[in-house]
This record gives sequence, C-alpha cells and structure tokens, in this order.
Amino acid sequence: MPTEDELRALMADLESDRVERTESTKKTDKFCRAICAFANDFPGHGQPGFLLVGVTDDGRPSGLEVTDRLLTNLGGLRTDGLIQPMPAMTVGKVALEGGDVAVVEVIPSDMPPVRYDGRIHIRVGPRRAIANEQEERILIERRVSGARAFDLWPCTGATLDDLALEMFMTGYRARAVNSEVIEQNNRPIEQQLAALRFFDLRQGNPTHVGLLLFGKDPRAWLPGAYVQFVRVAGRSLADEVVDEQEIGGDLGTLLKQLDLLTGVQIQQRPVAVEGSMFREQTARTYPATALRELLLNAVMHRNYQSNGPIKYYWYDDRIEIQSPGGLYGEARPENFPYRNDYRNPVVAEAMKVLGYVNKYGRGVIRAQAELRANGNPEADFIFDPGFVQVTIRAGS
Repeated sequence: MPTEDELRALMADLESDRVERTESTKKTDKFCRAICAFANDFPGHGQPGFLLVGVTDDGRPSGLEVTDRLLTNLGGLRTDGLIQPMPAMTVGKVALEGGDVAVVEVIPSDMPPVRYDGRIHIRVGPRRAIANEQEERILIERRVSGARAFDLWPCTGATLDDLALEMFMTGYRARAVNSEVIEQNNRPIEQQLAALRFFDLRQGNPTHVGLLLFGKDPRAWLPGAYVQFVRVAGRSLADEVVDEQEIGGDLGTLLKQLDLLTGVQIQQRPVAVEGSMFREQTARTYPATALRELLLNAVMHRNYQSNGPIKYYWYDDRIEIQSPGGLYGEARPENFPYRNDYRNPVVAEAMKVLGYVNKYGRGVIRAQAELRANGNPEADFIFDPGFVQVTIRAGS
C-alpha cells in the first residue's frame, strides 16, 4: 500500500497511466476493466497500477467512508473469475483529511494477456482501451517464458497436430473470448492459441495446459494426467476390489466422466421422517456436491509434473482422494482452506471458463458445509510434501 504522501502524489498526477480514480463504490464493471488493464501493463512500466475509490476526477478526496464491506467486495474481484487469469492485487484503506480512499494495488501479470468479459483491456495514456491485434501480440510476446507455472511451459516435442483444434475453436474459444473479437479475428490458429496461453510462439510447441485441454492423447505427454478409481468391498485395499477404472482424456472429458461416475456410486437409503410412523425420505451416504468440489480441487491443484495419478478410492466407510503435490505457495496447513495459491493458474482459469468453478477459493469451504448438512463428519486432510489426501466419511 502507498503511504499517505505517495497516495496524494498518485491522486494529483492526472495524466498518469498507472492510476484510475472514481467516486463511485458500485461500478463493478469499471473496477474490473481498470484491474484488467493494470494487470496487462501495456506501457511496460513493470510497476503496480492503482485503482483509487473515493477520489474525484480532479484528484481530491470525495468524502467517502470506506467500510469493511467495500474492501471485501473489491477484494472479491480477484477470485470471482471475471478477470482471467486471476490478477495479483491487494486492497486497503488510507484515511485522508477530506475522506477515506480505498486503494486497489494491481501487480503486472507475468501471464498476459489478461481478459475481462472476453476482452483485453489496456491503458493508453490516462485512458483505457481494448487491445487491437498488434497490441495483443505485443502482450503475448512479453509473457515471461520462464514463468514458474508448469502448465504454462511449452511441451518439447509436441506440435499443433497433437491438438484437437476443433475442440478449441467451437467449444473453448467461444466461452473465453468475446464474440465480437472472434468475428474480427484473422490471425493464424497458433496466435489464437497463444493468446489464451495454450501455445508458445517462441518454441513452436503447445503448452502443457494446451495439451491437457485439447490434446488428442494428453497422457502421451503428461503420463499422470488421469484419475485412478478403485471401489473396495470393505475397509482396506486388502479387501475385494469390485470396480477399478482409469479416467482420462482431455480435461473436459475427464471432468464429465468423474461427474457421471460419482453419481452412479453414491448410495441412497430410506430413513423415517421424525414424528411419523409411515413417511420416509431419501438420504444419501455422501452429498454429490461435496465430492464434486473435492475432486475438482484435486484436479485443479495437483502437480502435473508427477507421473502419478489422482487416487479416488471408495471404501465401505469412507472415500479417500489423494492428489500428487503438497500445498503450494502461500497455502499452509494452518491457513488452509482460507488462503489459496495456484500451482496451475491456467488450469484454474480453464475450469472457470468451462463452468466447473464459480468462484476461486470456495470449493473446500462449500464441500465442508455440504457434508455437515448431509449428516457427514467434516472431511479430514493430510498434508505431505508429496501429496494432499482428503478423507470423507460416510454419514450415519
């Protein structure tokens, strides 16, 4: 956060392309466009951009009282999935004579271009604009080739022929990119893929996430990209295995198959309605929504560099889901699940685009609530440097 003196300097510099001022506290669309533009950092400053809420157009405090609710709403713009990939930003309040200012500090992304509402917003001097094809290409070329995210790395040896391009053009692209932008698009398919981080133009290879999403055979390049399902008639792997499957394919296919499999496996049982001798209602051993959220969490956060699969083991008294890779980044056992970091940011973005995720960072919290409502104990987590395991126990 800037100091009071630094904030006053930002407020007074009316020509800066690193500052957007607004008096309104409710213009979510305007806020998102500003955050998107600062994340793209088209001028190439390599410095944060600032959205200042509670400042007039001429740079004076508007007399706003910044509430916790306003700060929560502004912070929520990071995780609600409207801006892709997720921006790096902080939110705070600075009290000035004349009124409070809510400050949103946005760090330039190392994965441009960043989109809001399917469009790439940039700063051109003190105003915002939609990037044209040349400006978009500049952002693509600026992407940090050594980004830490494995899903962004180019996959050496893979080519355009390894991708099911029709799946990208007719399915994913229409969800991720504004329809007007698609209609005006005359670029080669490699550039279209690269704009969404699925192809590396420097190396001439699809990225790992491109192969996960659209690969004709993702496991040829990422051997662990599947889920191993085992159903056991008992309480340990020493008991009889009654069903065993390997669930794989492109990410969309894998997630659909997991949904279907989970729905088939869940058992329902009649239970008496309290206070009635003759009425019954149906109870589920596990709530489908909770299992879905925990499986999505495993798929999103697993370590795709590992050759091991996600293990989905279903016993008579419990379910265990184990995913390769421990907690990542800022996530720790003591702050889980309230602090999130993303090992695979573009996988997370894709799951939002495909409709499997509504908001980031809510899946485990929602799953625990669903388990409690169904009469199950809360899920237990084991955190190991090499894996995360969640155990869901059957309801009584």
